[in-house]
Amino acid sequence: MNLDILSALNAERDARRAVVVVTDIASGDQRLVKAADIAKDPLSSAIEKRLRMAKSGMEEVAGSKVFVTVHVPSPQLVITGAVHISQALAPMGLLLGYDVTIVDPRTAFASMERFPDVKVIAEWPDVALPPLKVDHYTAFVALTHDPKIDDPALLHALKRDCFYIGALGSRKTHAKRVVRLKEAGMTDADIARIHSPIGLDIGAVSPAEIAVAIIGEITQRLRVKSEKAEAA
Repeated sequence: MNLDILSALNAERDARRAVVVVTDIASGDQRLVKAADIAKDPLSSAIEKRLRMAKSGMEEVAGSKVFVTVHVPSPQLVITGAVHISQALAPMGLLLGYDVTIVDPRTAFASMERFPDVKVIAEWPDVALPPLKVDHYTAFVALTHDPKIDDPALLHALKRDCFYIGALGSRKTHAKRVVRLKEAGMTDADIARIHSPIGLDIGAVSPAEIAVAIIGEITQRLRVKSEKAEAA
């Protein structure tokens, strides 16, 4: 790999942007494709699929074989609310390779004893969230049922390009939430990004089952093309 490609690759990775390196098998020639340039690339469809799956592999273009090396930022799962559902959801996130962070200003809930293997930040969202660099590779979940905590957390997430935003609550609770978010300046298009009721509709009842439904919906959003995920 030449130094120009290596330097550009490292810059994209440092900025937590997806990037691929396409290597011609016959000639050894390489080119770098940034996320912003994928749509106009001859391999756009194949690259998009490989990015969703975070999997490198062989492709063919114009009769030539190329190897597509995928570099995707590690996904993170940010959970607002150190509640029972979070105690089940956090280890599931870890098992799937997410960097998991719990945010909750209530120190009685946000403790290392209750969440021994993940980062726990016992601060209000306006203090805790900015340093986390919430971005396109972030799944953001609000679970407290407390508007004083969930609303500012959701406002922060909606201003970023999170691939998933979900919030716990009934349709009635969410309707009230929508009013508050609109008063805070969010549009209908912004609010439509929130998955609420949260999680896949699998009839979940217990905190652990609800966590399964949530991690299933997050996985669907991460791995399935957007229009297919919406139709599911």
